[in-house]
Amino acid sequence: MHDLLADYPPPAGAYHELLDAKGNVRPHWRRLYEQLARSRPEHLAQREAMLARQIQENGVTYNVYADPDGADRPWELDLLPNLIAADEWQQIAAGVAQRATLLNRVLADLYGPQKLIAEGLLPTELVFGHNNFLWPCQGMQAPGGTWLHLYAVDLARAPDGRWWVTADRTQAPSGAGYALENRQIVSRAFPELYRDLRVQYLAGFFRTLQDTLARQAPSGGETPLVVLLTPGRFNESYFEHLYLARQLGYPLVEGSDLTVRDATLYLKTLAGLRRVHAVLRRLDDDYCDPLELRTDSALGVPGLLEAVRRGRVLVANALGSGVLESPGLPGFLPAISEHLLGEELLLPSIASWWCGEPPVLDEALEKLDQLLVRPAFPSQSFTPVFGRDLDEAQRAKLAARLKLRPYAYVAQARAKLSQAPVWDGSGLQPRAIGMRVFAVASADGYRVMPGGLTRVAAEADAEVVSMQRGGASKDTWVLGTRQSGGEPWQTQRTLGTADLVRSDPFLPSRVVENLYWFGRYAERCEGNARLLRIMLARYVDDDDDPQALQSALALAQELGLLADPEEGELAERLLQALLGSDWPASLRSNLQRLQWAAGSVRGKLSQANWQALVELQREAQLLEGQPADFGELLDFLNRLLMSLAALSGFALDDMTRDDGWRFLMFGRYIERLQFLCDSFAGFLRSGSATDQSALEWLLELGNSSITYRTRYLASAQLIPVLDLLLLDEQNPHAVIFQMRTLLHSLQGLHERFELPAERYLAYLEEQLAAFNLGSLENPLFGPGNTRAVLEGLADLLVAISEAAGAVSDHLGLRFFAHVDVSQRTQSS
Repeated sequence: MHDLLADYPPPAGAYHELLDAKGNVRPHWRRLYEQLARSRPEHLAQREAMLARQIQENGVTYNVYADPDGADRPWELDLLPNLIAADEWQQIAAGVAQRATLLNRVLADLYGPQKLIAEGLLPTELVFGHNNFLWPCQGMQAPGGTWLHLYAVDLARAPDGRWWVTADRTQAPSGAGYALENRQIVSRAFPELYRDLRVQYLAGFFRTLQDTLARQAPSGGETPLVVLLTPGRFNESYFEHLYLARQLGYPLVEGSDLTVRDATLYLKTLAGLRRVHAVLRRLDDDYCDPLELRTDSALGVPGLLEAVRRGRVLVANALGSGVLESPGLPGFLPAISEHLLGEELLLPSIASWWCGEPPVLDEALEKLDQLLVRPAFPSQSFTPVFGRDLDEAQRAKLAARLKLRPYAYVAQARAKLSQAPVWDGSGLQPRAIGMRVFAVASADGYRVMPGGLTRVAAEADAEVVSMQRGGASKDTWVLGTRQSGGEPWQTQRTLGTADLVRSDPFLPSRVVENLYWFGRYAERCEGNARLLRIMLARYVDDDDDPQALQSALALAQELGLLADPEEGELAERLLQALLGSDWPASLRSNLQRLQWAAGSVRGKLSQANWQALVELQREAQLLEGQPADFGELLDFLNRLLMSLAALSGFALDDMTRDDGWRFLMFGRYIERLQFLCDSFAGFLRSGSATDQSALEWLLELGNSSITYRTRYLASAQLIPVLDLLLLDEQNPHAVIFQMRTLLHSLQGLHERFELPAERYLAYLEEQLAAFNLGSLENPLFGPGNTRAVLEGLADLLVAISEAAGAVSDHLGLRFFAHVDVSQRTQSS
């Protein structure tokens, strides 16, 4: 065993989770410490690498605002869990449950009789001046008397070992999903230790949430539909929204997916409107309804508040619950607890003073150099500041500001956070930690998650724990007894044949639309990458085959992928087509659109499918700052095409054949059909149809080179090339194959939704199938007739491309914009 504490600096003046006051390892940490001491550094490095790999493969992210590298920033997770003894946890859980009960009662009073204000237990300025006190919610009733379905509290341990509350999270508390993901990853890194320490399970907490929402939802005897409302993919914890929706079995929706009709909330699906009975929201209070709350919100649902007011839908947490997050409120809670519960607070808040009371202001001004000053209301543009960090002049200026508007500020004692060990890759180092603990309403009061999200400071000397400031996280292990065999996620019930479901009945139209464009952009990227590879390869070997290069360049210009010659030198135009950030048709731009669509439908993609996208994103990042080395760019295109092929394979083999998959494939069929038709038509009109080298790259563009060589054992010639690329119904890259596949898929869609058939596209398919290649070799006609035949064939291909575009427009109007045939007829 090696001494992990040899270079471990003992923290001064702070409680340490691992070590007691004498420097000895605490009893409940000994088993973990002994295993670490027995492990060789390379073994721990392997475990740490496994954590990083799991985070990357699972796509666990936490976005940092205003950080140029913050988009999809990987979640930071330390290898070592934070351990809490069973007896200590019982005290914490009792305090959290009591506090959740108290705050639920406070919220019911604030939007009801307001006796706390009338009796002087809460100041009016602190409540009515808060942005998240919503006057339109006054007088509303909460089903079952539950306003706070989910509650989170941030805890810090003082030097004497006591836990103190630093903040209450009541509006849309985040972190429970990250806690669950941390558990699943870290428990796999230490499976024997996790089993031997009998770490308590988390599943029961989430099952209670499911039961509570289902029980309290105003379903009227129907099976309740619960949705998870997210502000969208740019929210910092969007991964958690996706993860929780998948784990809980709830559709993940945005505001645009929902509509209110006759004070009833509905989900917009392909099959029509489906009533929603409960909403688990991750959207701030005032953004939820632009009709009655924040009028500039594009994230909410107009009319949602009226549906809640009428008792037609449950929203968790209740709208207006954000007022409880005021940092000025904790100072009044001890008296309120005595008044409402007849109990002392088991978990006291860190000392805080709302400066709106003159005696409190005077005390805060006296201790200003020892306190943290925070805004009392979120509307203030004031950054929290430690008085000790200011010089005399700055403190005097701050004091004058407090005196001018004392009700707008709160002063808090500085928290001396406890320290816990982290693994830095070579050994143990202490870091400041805070712990977020979660509670969920149940039929018997509040149930506390046995664990939580331990947050770790980014630097060794940091005194503030913040994920937005680069902090990391730990899994939190509560030791003690647990049920054997694990806890099931779902409530056990008997399912029979009447309960069978073979498609997702609650698939939002927005998700289907994004799947459709996901398919289109995947095909577009593949087609553009193939044409770019053809041009770059022949540009590098220009002396060998200049005519083939010129014909490929002409086609790329006609398709809009390549700028015209007057726009610059050829090398510059090729780089622009590949890397151009301001060139809308560049490969880089289309890869970004593909990533956008993928991020919007991530909840519908399997783990393997998403991992393929992660690999694709890595390839795309190589475009950033790529030097103008055409050999390296050709290698990049080869790897990119392999990644896109894997993506196509996953779509075919890894996704359930539901409506989302069908529209993804519609996108692929239509995009490929248009690309092939436009490319082949441009080629036939270019005058290169009889050039062998041009026909060679046309086969490459149609991904049919190997098939041609295997069949004919001859050089590329016009008639067999056209047969293979246009008329071979066995070739998936042939135009006729794509047309028939699309028509067959459309027929099933039309029968299901009683839509008129696509007769024009079917007519064009008949015309193409009837085309006689023999007309190109008839000795009675000269070269002029051949050119006329090719022109006619090109016209037919253009007509097919336009018809495919019309099909796309019809699908968009009917299933994404929800405009039916009769409405289109009336509007025209």
